[in-house]
Amino acid sequence: MKANSLTSAVVIGGGPAGLMAAQVLAEGGIQVELYEAKPSPGRKFLVAGKGGLNLTHAEAYEKFRTRYGERQEQIEPLLRQFGPKEVQRWAAELGVDTFVGSSGRVFPVGMKSMPLLRAWLGYLHSLGVTFHTRNEWTGWHANGRLRFRTPEGEHLAEGGATVLALGGASWPVTGSNGKWIPTLSKRGITIAAFKPANCGFNVRWTEHFRTRFAGAPVKAVVAKFLGVNGRTFQQQGEFIITENGVEGSLIYACSAFLRDALDTQGEATLHLDMAPGWTIERLVARLSERRGNRSHSSHLKKAVGIEGVKSGLLWEFVPRDDFTDAFRLAEAIKDLCIPLESARPLEEAISSAGGVTFESLDKHLMLQALPGVFCAGEMLDWEAPTGGYLLTACLSSGRWAGLGALEWLQDK
Repeated sequence: MKANSLTSAVVIGGGPAGLMAAQVLAEGGIQVELYEAKPSPGRKFLVAGKGGLNLTHAEAYEKFRTRYGERQEQIEPLLRQFGPKEVQRWAAELGVDTFVGSSGRVFPVGMKSMPLLRAWLGYLHSLGVTFHTRNEWTGWHANGRLRFRTPEGEHLAEGGATVLALGGASWPVTGSNGKWIPTLSKRGITIAAFKPANCGFNVRWTEHFRTRFAGAPVKAVVAKFLGVNGRTFQQQGEFIITENGVEGSLIYACSAFLRDALDTQGEATLHLDMAPGWTIERLVARLSERRGNRSHSSHLKKAVGIEGVKSGLLWEFVPRDDFTDAFRLAEAIKDLCIPLESARPLEEAISSAGGVTFESLDKHLMLQALPGVFCAGEMLDWEAPTGGYLLTACLSSGRWAGLGALEWLQDK
């Protein structure tokens, strides 16, 4: 063992979790060597910020913590030490102010990710963190050192502790490709299979509907779903019709329910309330008004304000005879059933479920089978909806793993 091994650490992965782990270790006086497979760190961080970098969410903590579903028990301790308020404070300390949008989502002023990433990398450089890019981790050498594939050939490295922040399996172009799975599996690490999260779904549209409405937003609807094991979902929002099916914020919010139903039951149906705020009785009364020589579509528009893509969805899934029955049509408007065929591919998903199970880790996120090796970020087996929850948990898990590695080195 080298003389400096107890004051050095290796972080593998330059995403939010890896960068946060590096920050914690460097602030603790540890010499950090950070290895990133891509030409520059923070690739997924930048991609996520294209539409405005959603850092976290300003909703009450009691509600915030429930966003992690079946892994709430494992994620909550991490959030308690570095949650939404701490994320905003961290950004401010890097010189980037934040604001709360109308939906409660928290963004950096200017809505851009590059200023924050640039300030963060500058701070890490000032702490003495050394960055090695185009270094793809390939496992361990027979002598125990870490192996990296580089343009110049194989490189070996070691440190007193190692933090793995290798990402999940969505958006592989950013480096999250799951190539690390066989390496850890051979070491006896239990890894839950990756599945798409915050994803779109395939729907078998008719050619007429696809041609006319692909790309159209469906606004002001309530999605409802009774999921596996009695899990229920109900939320108002909007989504987008695609060539292949549906995607967008409302679909992402219930994607875990829909995906799990497809996995366990082989089918899933998205239920839509197309007229939130309207009772069936009110709809029936308006739809029962004399239609005259107006077409059914014109009558829908005049009587209840349903037109365009909403009208198209009704014609796509409601039997023609129901358009002449006010009660059955009102029921369809309040509970339109859209059968889903399958989830879109994992590489298209915003995030992934699955990864290193928490049962393989101790309370510090250290692999029980590999003392001194810690895991953080999307490579862990958890998922959350969009809205700042993903990035917050990546940052908090990176901080938690960094603190665990720091304590490990200090104890040694």
